[in-house]
Amino acid sequence: MSYSISYNANPQLLSVGQLTLDSIAELFHYADMLRPVASRVKVCRILEGAVLANLFFEASTRTRISFGAAFSRLGGAVCDTTGFTFSSMAKGESISDTSRVISGYVDAIVVRHPEKGAVSEFAAATNLPLINGGDGPGEHPSQALLDLYTIINEFSRVGKSINGSHIAMVGDLKYGRTVHSLIQLLSLYKGIKFTLISPTSLQMPSYILDAVEHSGNVIEQRTSFGEELKGIDIIYATRIQKERFTSEEVEGYSPNFQVNKSFIEAHCKSNAIVMHPLPRDSREEAYDLSTDLDSDPRLAIFRQTDNGVPIRMALFSMLMGVESQIERNLRNATWKSPKFIGPNDHFALRE
Repeated sequence: MSYSISYNANPQLLSVGQLTLDSIAELFHYADMLRPVASRVKVCRILEGAVLANLFFEASTRTRISFGAAFSRLGGAVCDTTGFTFSSMAKGESISDTSRVISGYVDAIVVRHPEKGAVSEFAAATNLPLINGGDGPGEHPSQALLDLYTIINEFSRVGKSINGSHIAMVGDLKYGRTVHSLIQLLSLYKGIKFTLISPTSLQMPSYILDAVEHSGNVIEQRTSFGEELKGIDIIYATRIQKERFTSEEVEGYSPNFQVNKSFIEAHCKSNAIVMHPLPRDSREEAYDLSTDLDSDPRLAIFRQTDNGVPIRMALFSMLMGVESQIERNLRNATWKSPKFIGPNDHFALRE
């Protein structure tokens, strides 16, 4: 069986480099079909009887629960592992052995690991569907897909196109795996201007910059906000990944890097999108995405997180070869969920 998304002929997603505009369009088509399931209006049980190993060897809330919710809403069961302490790798077991053993118990695997390249080792030891849930400072492909899906949906409300847009990325661009994957995914489009804003010590890795520039899109790097951001279409803020480096490397990171209401009012269009992969650091000294934007309809962070479930359901459907069964397995849910999940939501869960 051939798969639209594969790695070494196996149904696995390790990097956005595996994706094309055609495979992304196919994935988003199935995500659209599954949005009513994610929003509790419909039920779909195409993975009934299947078991997911959700292997998170690094702290996670959103991603781990989002993958678990996606698999469960398709009728599957989820087995979670969080951290090294409760893993046999704490006893010295190799990644390869762990992968092969777990593969005998489950039908699909999601792995998050603090070391870049470790997820590839997991994948090399199994033929099962496997998704990279984040490998250290490497990549986070499913996050990039839900971010792109969010951008397309937000732009569709106002008749905008990704081609020709101006996108700013702010914060820790060196260790932020979400922006590493997203900028490479966006480079499949044309005429984009990327403005990358970070302290010199936290700039985007050169190998990623080279790949994006090779695509024909424009990159400019800045160490502070300036008038060149006037009229940006998207601003994507990131948290400083303090767990990945020593305190000296944060030199130059000041309150001037905070994306807040005064910055948005000064630089962004009325139909711009403000994004963040979360978690955001809301402590005063963090200078992350400010909470004073929480009532601004341009803030898309919670719509981003909501989009993670249909995207991951679509990924499981395609990697497990059951996407053709979605439509005929949809049925109405027998319960009612709130139309708005939170008090400050600007768009209804059920649209």
